[in-house]
Amino acid sequence: MKPLIQLKNVWKTYRMGDTQVHALKGIDLTVHSGEFIAIQGPSGSGKSTAMNLVGCLDVPTKGEVYLDGHNISHLSESDLAQIRGKKIGFIFQKFNLIDSLTALENVMLPMTFQGIPEEEREERAEKLLTQFGLGDRMDHKPTQLSGGQQQRVAIARALAIDPPVILADEPTGNLDSKTGKEVLEFLRELHKHHDKTIVLVTHDDVLANRADKIAFLKDGKITSTKITR
Repeated sequence: MKPLIQLKNVWKTYRMGDTQVHALKGIDLTVHSGEFIAIQGPSGSGKSTAMNLVGCLDVPTKGEVYLDGHNISHLSESDLAQIRGKKIGFIFQKFNLIDSLTALENVMLPMTFQGIPEEEREERAEKLLTQFGLGDRMDHKPTQLSGGQQQRVAIARALAIDPPVILADEPTGNLDSKTGKEVLEFLRELHKHHDKTIVLVTHDDVLANRADKIAFLKDGKITSTKITR
């Protein structure tokens, strides 16, 4: 397996008035193509900062970040946005669906930014929503859907551009335990049968142990890694 994502001696520092806060302190992390890895740590450990860097949402203060062999550490926001749009699908704890759009329109949205023709966008979105058991909910807006249904729409949206990487940030945090297990099974299915690279960011032991490898983060440093299967 080739390295798909690499963080090399990455620091992220924020200035709070006269104080510098080091959210990440020289972390090294490699995610190989086809891997299912969890980044686990308590609140304040630097998980969200690490997720932002892995997901091309931010650049490091020091160190280098590589995506598919390309150094993205010093790219502009517009260039990062282009890379995100092609390479990474996001699943968030709060779903981040647009309330004024239907489920179908939410799933079509990422494809709009990639210039995919409308007919193809609609066909692909309908297929994904049907695959996730939402064929009769396509015209419903997020407020008309349950939490589990909203998360399935979010997963469908993440898959709309067929990205090689799925980045899931506490994807079961707002769901009941039964629905949370279903979402985890979706992720395992994507990894096992659709050759997706999954990066799961979580504080939860149960979620983390569904991954193939866990990187433990504490106080901005990776303290250890563990192979789970």
